[in-house]
Amino acid sequence: MASTEPLLPADVHIGRVVLQVADLERSLAFYRDVIGFDLQTTSDHDNARAAILGVRGRPEHLLELREKTGVRPVPRRGLLGLYHVAVLLPGRADLGRFIVHAANTGARFAAADHLFSEALYLTDPDGLQVEVYCDRPKSAWQYRNGELVGDTLPLDFSPLVSAAEGTSCDGLPPGTTIGHVHFYVGDLTAARTFYVDGLGFAPTITSFPGALFVSAGGYHHHVGLNTWASGAPIATDGDARLVEWELVVDDRATLDAVVERLRSAGIVVADDAGAVTAHDPWRIAVRVTTDERSARSGDARC
Repeated sequence: MASTEPLLPADVHIGRVVLQVADLERSLAFYRDVIGFDLQTTSDHDNARAAILGVRGRPEHLLELREKTGVRPVPRRGLLGLYHVAVLLPGRADLGRFIVHAANTGARFAAADHLFSEALYLTDPDGLQVEVYCDRPKSAWQYRNGELVGDTLPLDFSPLVSAAEGTSCDGLPPGTTIGHVHFYVGDLTAARTFYVDGLGFAPTITSFPGALFVSAGGYHHHVGLNTWASGAPIATDGDARLVEWELVVDDRATLDAVVERLRSAGIVVADDAGAVTAHDPWRIAVRVTTDERSARSGDARC
């Protein structure tokens, strides 16, 4: 089944991302003190401790950490599954403040200018990667032959830090969301069947070596897919890993259309308390939901 027209409405977005970690307190120290998430609640999930995080003063659930003692850290080469989860800040001044904060905490990070966005990359205590980024204005995005142009260039820190006007951040600012998720997969053709033909995303970048980027509503990407860890094993329940990620749609009709496309592509879909769950060929689980507890917060600007 080939998809040439947009199948998902523009207002879909990434909801909660669930990670399995070895030590909840250790991971909380990273995601709260380094990344800046606010701890919203703790609970037990399947007799294991869990924590839900978001932005201070906002009800949205952005990240859930589930503890499973003894899971293996991600090897340096990576596992098929999560490449990184990406935290989207409202603007460049916010990223500048985060750079100052990360430097003050002594956190190690990499950085890149992707032309459509500017990003920092950090690694959590289990080896799971986190991107913290801001978008450039859409009017500044570049296109070639109808395709969005992206790159991985050195990041110029100076204008970002200058935009922060000497201030650091005190937690993630209002308007922060999970902007995208990015996965290591084994084959881009099979990935396209699931994410484009099934879920309904539209390709935005297909010419970047070993990668495919897809989105709804003309965003640069809600999901990144790459084969850069091809040959690595699939992440299992014995590894630190992504448990699932949420795709939030606005109504039941959109949800039903996703289910129909997935099943037409031969993908098993399970009903899950008013939502549905499906797995890609590398056992990456997506929960498609209309649950507004996962909805993105207001359009805050810096």
